[in-house]
Amino acid sequence: MDHGFGGWCGGDGIMFRLSDPDRSLAGVRLIQAIGLPPDRLDFAFDEGERAWRLSLPRPAAWRIEYLLERRHPDGEVDRTCDPDNPRRVGGAFGDKSVVECPEYAEPAWLRLPAAEGHWRELGVRAPALKADFAVRIWSPATPTDRVVVVHDGPEYDKYASLGQYSAAMIAAGRIPPHHLVLLDPGDRNEWYSANPAYARGLADSVLPAVRAECGTARPVVGVGTSLGALAMLHAQRRHPRGFAALFLQSGSYFRPHLDGQESRFVRFRRIVRFTDAVHRAGRSRYPVPAVLTCGRVEENLTNNRDMAAALRGQGYGVELHEVPDAHNFTGWRDALDPYLTDLLKWVG
Repeated sequence: MDHGFGGWCGGDGIMFRLSDPDRSLAGVRLIQAIGLPPDRLDFAFDEGERAWRLSLPRPAAWRIEYLLERRHPDGEVDRTCDPDNPRRVGGAFGDKSVVECPEYAEPAWLRLPAAEGHWRELGVRAPALKADFAVRIWSPATPTDRVVVVHDGPEYDKYASLGQYSAAMIAAGRIPPHHLVLLDPGDRNEWYSANPAYARGLADSVLPAVRAECGTARPVVGVGTSLGALAMLHAQRRHPRGFAALFLQSGSYFRPHLDGQESRFVRFRRIVRFTDAVHRAGRSRYPVPAVLTCGRVEENLTNNRDMAAALRGQGYGVELHEVPDAHNFTGWRDALDPYLTDLLKWVG
C-alpha cells in the first residue's frame, strides 16, 4: 500500500519518505529518541520516486516523535520537522513530527467535560534559595483539603494537559477533588538536581504557603518528570513529613555505569551522590506510596527499574509501569490514567 510521503507505522515496521524531486539535498537522517540503532538512521535516495526513504523495524513504542536532519550540497545542515508530515506535537524544546502506530489512542479523558474551578497565582519567597517561587493553583468548586504539587508545572499543564486531566477526572468521579499546584521550574538544572537548598525551600517555604492558601494541613502528593521527578524524590527523602505519596515519571536517577552519556551535565555528580545514597540506604522511617512510570524505549529505563527496586526494599509501596512511549510530555500525559488515577484514589 502506498502511504504517500511523510511517516507511517505498520505491523512490520515504520517508514519515512521525504520528497526531493530535484535532489536538492545531499543527505537526510532521522533524529529520534526511541533507541533505534544509530547506524540505521540515514535515508537512501530512491531515483524512481525522487524521494529519500528509510525503513526500520517496529520499536517498542506506539508513537514516534522525530525530526529530520537535512544535509545540503554546500555543507549546511539543518534540523526540522518533516515537511511532508502534517502531524506535530509540542514540547519544552519545540515542535516535533509524530507518527502513531495502529495500537495508539489518545486518552479518553481529553474529551470529557471538566469540573468547575478557578485558577490563581501565588508568589512565595524562599530564603533558602534566595529566590521567589512562581506558583499557579487550580481549585475545584467542591471544597477539598487534598493537594497535588507538580514540578515543571506550567510545561506539564501546557504539553501534558494536566489541568484538564484533574478537572475531567474529578467531574467524572474517577479521582477525589484536589487543589492542583503548578510550580515554575525556575533555574531548573540547578534547582532540580538533588539540591538541598531547593528541597529546603520547597519544604520550609513553598509547601507551608500552599497549604495556607488552600486551607489544609495535609501532606501533599508530589508529581514530577525527568529531573523534576528526581527533585521530588529528593525533597521527600530530606523532608518526608510533607508528602503523602509520589508520582514520578521517567526520573533522572543517574548512575555512572548506566548514564555515562549524561556525565557532562553540570550537576551530574551531585545527582549520582544522591542516587547512590538512596540505593545504599536501609529501611525508611517514612515510606510513602510511590508510582513510577517510564517509557519502554527510554535510555533511563534501567535506572528507573533499579530505583523502584531500591525504594520497594526500603518499605515504599512502589509500582513501576513501563509504557509504550519515550521521554516526552505526550507519553507522560498518556500514563496519567490509570496510574496517577489509581494513586490518587488510593491515597484518598
